[in-house]
Amino acid sequence: MKAAFEGRGEMVLVTGGAGFIGSHLVDRLLAEGYSVRVIDDFSTGREANLAHLGQAARLEVMRGSVLDEALVAGAMHGVGLVFHLAAAVGVQHVVADPLWTLRTNTRGTELVLEQAFARGARVVFASTSEIYGVSEALPFREDGQRVLGPTWVHRWGYSTSKALDEHLCFAYAEHGLAMSIVRYFNVYGPRMDPAGYGSVIARFVSQALAGEPLTVHGDGRQTRCFTYVDEAVEATLRAGLQPAALGRAYNVGSPFEHDIRALAEAVLATTGSRSPIAHIPYEQAYGKGFEDTRRRVPAVERIATELGWRASIPLEEGLTRVLSAREAAGSGA
Repeated sequence: MKAAFEGRGEMVLVTGGAGFIGSHLVDRLLAEGYSVRVIDDFSTGREANLAHLGQAARLEVMRGSVLDEALVAGAMHGVGLVFHLAAAVGVQHVVADPLWTLRTNTRGTELVLEQAFARGARVVFASTSEIYGVSEALPFREDGQRVLGPTWVHRWGYSTSKALDEHLCFAYAEHGLAMSIVRYFNVYGPRMDPAGYGSVIARFVSQALAGEPLTVHGDGRQTRCFTYVDEAVEATLRAGLQPAALGRAYNVGSPFEHDIRALAEAVLATTGSRSPIAHIPYEQAYGKGFEDTRRRVPAVERIATELGWRASIPLEEGLTRVLSAREAAGSGA
């Protein structure tokens, strides 16, 4: 097993590098002096997320899917470290096309792990807090039990696909793959997609700035813990570079809970918007049979102890940064 990434002389591959979190990771890697190769099919990633990099000499972008075996094999040439973020994400996308979700997340990850293992590259797999399902054993611990709903509810297909990906990571690790797993808890920041990852804050900000009602699903008392993207990227880098992270799964999240109604009020305060808050049923947003998790809170002791990482940016400060980025980009972000 490879104890550590050898350094800046090796190429770093970021799958899904034009996505929300992926593009911020690419920014950070380039700033640190690494050469970066990106695979993205731009189904949910956006060219605009990488446009500010121009024709950066140390950046190569390969347009295509992680389901393309030949593309993945070619992208691994000279790569020492892989951050595998390419996935079907976003509740709207998952519910709308569950088959695409399952194929992308399972077969895509299998191909990436196969090629990384063959080349002796180290891998960081981007997982999700969704794998904990509707467990009531809070806070969610990395070795805790998973509790899911019935198989005909499509959102649990997403949860299951990411859990299967984790099983693949651990199985490959037993054969010598150097790998780590990060489970993101509601990461937010500039470049969020209202229909993709981080959708609730992105949706609220867009609605507030447009003077539209902020649509809160259900009673709004469901809680989440929000993590600013720069801090999530820092945790991801540590998982890829530190020897202590090998063979481990880590929650990447803030331990501070915010209910969704309070989040909507915070967005209104930050933007100065006079938009009303409108409660709508889950069924109206996602169709019949949709189930939601009432509370989602990470245990953060493992990553703090082993990798020295803690989230520290308060939600209010993060929202201000999001708004500032939108203002700087005009109608972008």
